[in-house]
Amino acid sequence: MDSLIRGSVYPREEEEMEIKTIEELACIPVENDDFAAASDQDEGDVILRPSLNYWQDAWRRLRKNPVAILAIVMLAALAVMCVVGPGMTGYDYDAVSLSEKNALPSSDHWFGTDKMGRDLFTRVWIGGRISMILGIAGAAIDMLIGVVYGGVAAYFGGKTDAIMMRIVEILASIPYLLLVVLVSLIVGKGVGSLLIAMCLTGWCHMARLVRGQVLQLKDQEYLLAAKALGTPWYKVIFRHLIPNTLGVVIVAVTFDVPSFIFGEAFLSYIGLGVQAPMTSWGSLASNAQQTMAFYPYQLFFPAFFIALTMLSFQLLGDGLRDALDPKLRQ
Repeated sequence: MDSLIRGSVYPREEEEMEIKTIEELACIPVENDDFAAASDQDEGDVILRPSLNYWQDAWRRLRKNPVAILAIVMLAALAVMCVVGPGMTGYDYDAVSLSEKNALPSSDHWFGTDKMGRDLFTRVWIGGRISMILGIAGAAIDMLIGVVYGGVAAYFGGKTDAIMMRIVEILASIPYLLLVVLVSLIVGKGVGSLLIAMCLTGWCHMARLVRGQVLQLKDQEYLLAAKALGTPWYKVIFRHLIPNTLGVVIVAVTFDVPSFIFGEAFLSYIGLGVQAPMTSWGSLASNAQQTMAFYPYQLFFPAFFIALTMLSFQLLGDGLRDALDPKLRQ
């Protein structure tokens, strides 16, 4: 009986409610806006921001770092002054004027003169050329040698890796100053001998760094797929492994440049660097220390630009390390 009651009574009530509802809906006014075409694109498919690759995202994060941008501006200003600075005064860097020796900074000589009457403003920026070129060239050579050496050692592994890394340890154990003296005796003093001496063992740190990165990458699936497809070993290294270590390598290079500049300044300070009449920031500081008590400005300017350059590269390296770290990507 209950089923009959449910089948006979309740459906009828539902029909009455449905008819009543339709009658109510018929009384609602209809407007043209109710029949507007719906969008074909779902709201979930809308792109909120443009797609960025790894380097574009790194540059976006670097631009948000004011300290790193300030370092880039300072380095750019130093580079521009090293190019155009020597021609701003009209003096030659090796022009001697004994009547104007040890002159204080003035409108004629903006940074003063040295003990031989040479214009310090011109000599500071000529020395900046040598220091910057030596630092950048040395870091580039270290990067090329270290990246290739470390990548090959880590890729092959086993005995090859053991032998190659023992060679690195032997080279790294050679005293730095002794190596510079030996190269200076064989090749002679100057920019070339400095570059050779500093690069003979300077690439060892880069090789170790790249080797560690490649060891972490060599077992990835895309490398196993490349090997399975018969890709030659040199293509695997240079197309897959090394490009994935560039973030770490670039950061390391920004820290290598100031170390080369400081190394050149130290060697020039003790007389093993750039020889007269050519100059560098280190040789300028070496010459100024003899008269530092009486003419401190002669030491201040080269020392200030050495410190400013090293600080700028260090700050830029910190900014690049944060920008290129994939763990901080948002």
